[in-house]
Amino acid sequence: MNKELSEIVEQLFGNRSEPIQHSIWHPRADIYQYAKGWLIKLELAGVKQEDIQVCVSDASLKIEGKRRDLIVKEITKAYKMEISYNRFERVIELPENLENAQIEMEFNHGMLLIHLNCKCDKYE
Repeated sequence: MNKELSEIVEQLFGNRSEPIQHSIWHPRADIYQYAKGWLIKLELAGVKQEDIQVCVSDASLKIEGKRRDLIVKEITKAYKMEISYNRFERVIELPENLENAQIEMEFNHGMLLIHLNCKCDKYE
């Protein structure tokens, strides 16, 4: 492989001598505003509730955790893998300070519902 092509491959795929890093995946989210605050809904199928952490800082809501592949121990070879496993993280910026918001979480059928109860001054 010529030097130019080697450099392009390394830029695209990284240095092959470095260990492969598992990337952090970012779950999809729906965000709703209502009179009492915010509702954040995340798609977290296959994630255990005890593997989820939620925190607020200023106007940011951070949701992180881990989805584990529980079947991998029984399988010797994967044919195709499209589901993201390992760590996930999602930071959602909202247009108001959330430090004093009451947080209520509900986990149902793979959907995490986070209610941030605060008085929304900007609610229309």
